[in-house]
Amino acid sequence: MSRLSLAEDHVQGVAPETILVIDTDADLGQVIVDQLRMDGYRAMLAQSAGHARALVAQRPVRAIVLGDLESPRGALDMLAEIRHSSGESSPWDAATPVIMVSARDEELDLARAFASGADDFMSRPARYTELRARLQAILRRAYGESTPRLLCVGPLEIDTASHAVTLSGQRIELCRREYELLVHLASEPDRVFTKTELLRSVWGFQSPGATRTVDSHACRLRRKLSACGGRWVVNVWGVGYRLT
Repeated sequence: MSRLSLAEDHVQGVAPETILVIDTDADLGQVIVDQLRMDGYRAMLAQSAGHARALVAQRPVRAIVLGDLESPRGALDMLAEIRHSSGESSPWDAATPVIMVSARDEELDLARAFASGADDFMSRPARYTELRARLQAILRRAYGESTPRLLCVGPLEIDTASHAVTLSGQRIELCRREYELLVHLASEPDRVFTKTELLRSVWGFQSPGATRTVDSHACRLRRKLSACGGRWVVNVWGVGYRLT
């Protein structure tokens, strides 16, 4: 079991919310997944209907962000499959909340989406802050649950609502980018994130080029965490960084 957990794991004994993002555009889909992880959700990306089925068969999801698929009707067909699923042979839960995010945003497209069972609809390109707010709303309606607040990696705790960071009970003061870098690393604490991934997800760089931005922030973050004991931000030479 990963050392990464949410407060709900410890208090209520239930798994944290897992969000499935389905989109053939790997770059756009991964940006949404990265941002969701930074906000304390577990998130997975599927680039096809078959891939989505395989992921859901392995781990039930609490909500779905459904983007564009292979054919013009791909997303509608996927939604219809989810809503009409039944029996043990189907990996889907027909009641799972679904937000559709589509480049097709004419009035008829919206009508078809809601008629097929979408809980919400957004036009592409979708702003993440709005997507997150809509996702939180449908989760509250469906489950009556609040947004995940606490990321825990051993004695390191990150409150994603107040942006408070404590290590072994001691408060750590971080600047905005240091905090965002820490949350991103904490989303998968044993994974090595490349510098390109970090520049894209934390700084929003589309074409990173040559820069020492990640190194300088990682160095300051490591120094602040190490002052409270332990070795936290690890530089994997030639690849990138991981948390532990």
